[in-house]
Amino acid sequence: MKRLPAILLFILLLPLSGQAQRIHAFVSAGVTANQIEGDELRNFKHYGFSGGVGALASISDNGRWGLSVEALFNQRGSHSTGDTRNYLYRLDLTASYVDIPVMIHWQDIRGGMLFGAGLSYGRLVEQPHGRMGYDSLFFMPDTSDMSFVPSDFAVVLDARFTIWRGLQMGFRWQYSLLPVKRDWVFYQYTGVDANGNARYTSHANNCYNHSITVRLLYQF
Repeated sequence: MKRLPAILLFILLLPLSGQAQRIHAFVSAGVTANQIEGDELRNFKHYGFSGGVGALASISDNGRWGLSVEALFNQRGSHSTGDTRNYLYRLDLTASYVDIPVMIHWQDIRGGMLFGAGLSYGRLVEQPHGRMGYDSLFFMPDTSDMSFVPSDFAVVLDARFTIWRGLQMGFRWQYSLLPVKRDWVFYQYTGVDANGNARYTSHANNCYNHSITVRLLYQF
């Protein structure tokens, strides 16, 4: 299973091999801001590394349309630490993925912008690790099982522009289509019963990776 991303990338590149003269390889590196939707926290407060390689092939005679495939290492997760009077609980989790996005691109010849949309398959290569804690008894996440689903299927939107020659800057938005963690249980304090014992209600959330990436690319 560890070789699955490389095998998928090889298979996806096969249809492009007949147009080698119209293929441009590129490398990329950048920072991704992340949030786990469903963890009861807000904002893109987790930052991780994003980088890898890819290839872009022209699929139209006028050069406006293209098809790309990439192999990327991405760090995702969620982060919220500090005073629990302002945060529900403290969380600092990082999960590592190998992503293979396949995208259709449209080139704005006059403006120099390249827009893309597609799907991405992500393979979890490192389960979430970090720290979690809470000082308040009013809101408590279940920490007995923090394992995530091994695969992440996501929708991807992309935009990039040329800075100088082959150097480009890109922006990417990505959101999971299927849960990366199912039925995460949270307990919320509701008061005390007649005997003075604390009462709690519980609910379970499905969680999704949500990320925004800023990166530099160099296209050969």
